[in-house]
Amino acid sequence: MSDTGKRRNFYGRIRGKTLRASQKDYLAEDLGPLTLRGITREDNPDRVPLDLTFAEGRPLWLEVGFGGGEHLVHMAAANPDVTLIGAEPFVNGIAMLLGKIRGAGVSNLWLHPGDVRDLFDVLPGGCLSRVFLNYPDPWPKARHHRRRFVTPEYLGPLCRAMATGAEFRVATDIPDYVRQTHEEVPPAGFDLVHEAGPGGAWDDWLSTRYEQKALREGRVPHYLTFRRR
Repeated sequence: MSDTGKRRNFYGRIRGKTLRASQKDYLAEDLGPLTLRGITREDNPDRVPLDLTFAEGRPLWLEVGFGGGEHLVHMAAANPDVTLIGAEPFVNGIAMLLGKIRGAGVSNLWLHPGDVRDLFDVLPGGCLSRVFLNYPDPWPKARHHRRRFVTPEYLGPLCRAMATGAEFRVATDIPDYVRQTHEEVPPAGFDLVHEAGPGGAWDDWLSTRYEQKALREGRVPHYLTFRRR
């Protein structure tokens, strides 16, 4: 079925295998208090800008699609002077993250368990100082490339929400995703300031389970850093 005229998602399914009992507990007990309010269209139909008092005046970082959450929790623990938001629609990943938050005891991390475009709608302009896109869904078929995050549909709102000079990091093991990132990100308002391959990740990088799987299967990681103009 053609998706012409529909709102295209850069992510795939939102549920996976059956959750463990402990993960169901995390969702029932921890998700509500950590979820930002006023983001969904049901909660905020007028799309009023998000009140940033939750950030407590600290720099605001965002991870788009945090997977199992290991990188997001690592960044929160390593940067207690920063407030982080994780946006992820995949329920199993959210449950995994909540378990890691309990284990790490971090308190500077908030969640949007849904489509990041709803978050972009209500983020005040220029509020983000760093954004992470780690191993996004590659959408390998050519007809699905327009579903990738590195397209104008996402990059325009992302650029608007980021401050001048803010850093946008992209990690992927898919060569064609690298190609599209080079083609689409600079015209959206970013400059490429660094690019590296294996062994060239950021100093504070935590290798994720997705990266470890890529390495086991012989795929080569790429790390790209952009600055918002």
